Amino acid sequence: MWGYLALLPICLSVWAMVGVWTIFALAVSNKSVNLTDGFPYISLCGSFPPQSCIFSQLLNVGAAMVACICILRYLQLQEWGVPKGPNQLCMGMGLLCALGASIVGNFQQTNELPTHLFGSFLAFVVGIAYFWTQVVLLRQAKPQTQPGAPWIESLRLLLCGICTVLMVTMVALHLWPMRSAAAVCEWAVAMLLFLLFGLLAVDFSGLSGCVISLQSRPASCPASAANLSSF
Repeated sequence: MWGYLALLPICLSVWAMVGVWTIFALAVSNKSVNLTDGFPYISLCGSFPPQSCIFSQLLNVGAAMVACICILRYLQLQEWGVPKGPNQLCMGMGLLCALGASIVGNFQQTNELPTHLFGSFLAFVVGIAYFWTQVVLLRQAKPQTQPGAPWIESLRLLLCGICTVLMVTMVALHLWPMRSAAAVCEWAVAMLLFLLFGLLAVDFSGLSGCVISLQSRPASCPASAANLSSF
């Protein structure tokens, strides 16, 4: 039996995939984007009302789920014996990815392009780096037999590689400029990132719950701080 926490990555993946394609459908139906002019970027589809409001809420909720997943993943890798420093770095990248998604949703490219691009960098580039880091850290994990089939690790490695190639290709095509082809690459990268988050359900399948505890400061700390607790 899978634990209920395995539903969180699945919900995120389904929420994001269905959400962005719904935004695309709305943008095409109300002619906010014209497919005869080329295939649009995700952000362009979510730049105009009414779908811009849905786009913001979609990414805000998605960012909250990503943040929860990253914290759970940090605690899980900690239990598996991954060193604290690299594990914290990995979690930090995941939280930056979540922040980037929220920025993308709330600072549309037609209103605040520099901020929007910064958010895109965090969401895509740092997001890909987050999963590459996990691939490395899992090699240091204690359990030799991790949840899921043996090919899951190879699948993650393949998806990370494809994401990286597509990301570089997207930037190159955008600068060419071949914007429609670049937009197709962007959509592909987004779908693969959603799939990578969804695959974490395999790792979370063995989790039955999560407990976060507070630790008292050492006795050597000042008396004024002795009653304080730290995470």
